Amino acid sequence: MNFLLLLSACKTVGPDYQKPDLPLPEQIYGASAATSESTADTQWFEVFNDPALRTLVDEALRNGYDARIAAARVEEARARYGIAGAARYPGVDYEVRTGYGRQGGETGAAIAANVGAFWELDLWGRIRRLNEAARAQYLASEEGQRAVRLALASEVAAAYFDLRELDAELDIAHRAVAAFQNTFELFENRLRGGTASGLETARAEALLANAAATIPLIEREIVATENQINVLLGRVPGPIARGTAFNDQPLPASVPAGLPSALLLRRPDVRAAEQALIAANANIGVAEAAFYPAISLTGLLGVQSSELSELFGAGRVWNVQGALLGPIFNAGRLRNQRRIAVAQFNEALAEYEQSVTRALADASTSLVSVEKLALAESQRQRALRANEEAVRLATLRYESGFSAYFEVLDAMQQLFTAQNNLARTRRDRLVALVQLYRALGGGWG
Repeated sequence: MNFLLLLSACKTVGPDYQKPDLPLPEQIYGASAATSESTADTQWFEVFNDPALRTLVDEALRNGYDARIAAARVEEARARYGIAGAARYPGVDYEVRTGYGRQGGETGAAIAANVGAFWELDLWGRIRRLNEAARAQYLASEEGQRAVRLALASEVAAAYFDLRELDAELDIAHRAVAAFQNTFELFENRLRGGTASGLETARAEALLANAAATIPLIEREIVATENQINVLLGRVPGPIARGTAFNDQPLPASVPAGLPSALLLRRPDVRAAEQALIAANANIGVAEAAFYPAISLTGLLGVQSSELSELFGAGRVWNVQGALLGPIFNAGRLRNQRRIAVAQFNEALAEYEQSVTRALADASTSLVSVEKLALAESQRQRALRANEEAVRLATLRYESGFSAYFEVLDAMQQLFTAQNNLARTRRDRLVALVQLYRALGGGWG
């Protein structure tokens, strides 16, 4: 008993994990002020309040290929953690052998049944470090799964807003074609009556043809975007249901980013990188434990007989053995294995620091994008109103005989361009909000 107590008190070689002390800014670059509140603390379906989008995201998280692959990786890591944990306990095996032969002038059958046990005494913590590393790798896989789910949902949302913007462009194109069709028919009729020039008619026809050409191109992009969403959802190609109208998609008036320290707690990629660092730190202990002797205990309990009916009546055998195995000379193999473990730890440390820096950069870029695109959209709206007024004034000048219809056509062309620019900027704002929510580590599932 005293021996077992002594073993339980044995040291664990290798460094214990210490969380890196990284210098963090007081607030995310681009944020108007430091605040503990964050958009990421709000449920995603409250930020993006579209029932159709919610259905698509739920389906992607449930059936999407990326989500299913990530779930399988978690199961694999959980099983590996279980394998590592099993090494802490004795292993018990059985063996049954039978044969026929001649020995000492006698010929006959022999039957043997044995139960053996093996247990490595974790004197230096090698098994404990292996278990620590496997646990960290399992937790890293769980965080990796969360990162995949966050990325998947974000990609679905961004593609959905691309699709809604293309719907808006298609509507604008149809209205442009209708307007230019009326103009072309007007000038064609006047040309036949001798009151319009061929130049005006040709110009109207060119504008009509250019507007009509955009419709099949937009329809092509719509199908491609629908197929992109279907792949993310794990579906075969088909139409995608729409929800809230594009211009009615909600956009919050303010988007607080929160504190950098909270960002690191929410971002699954940062947490996964830290778990990988913990695993690499534990592997240094595994490599150091190889320098020390390993002690193992084995036991055997069995029976043997020449008759099956007498197998458990006679011929009992048993033994208990202890073994001490340690290195003497290995041409630097153990030293280089430790060097590998240390290098892998330094690599994991750099990757962790990189993930933190990337998280701060992503949040900063997305936050500034949301704010600047809001300003850009207000100017796009101003330009749209100015183009609408230009069309009205050009039409009045033409009807009053002060200008040719070229001014009206130019103003109409500028108007449809302004409508498309506004739709694209609004799409960019919605996608930037998706990217910010993802950068802040918002929960999608």
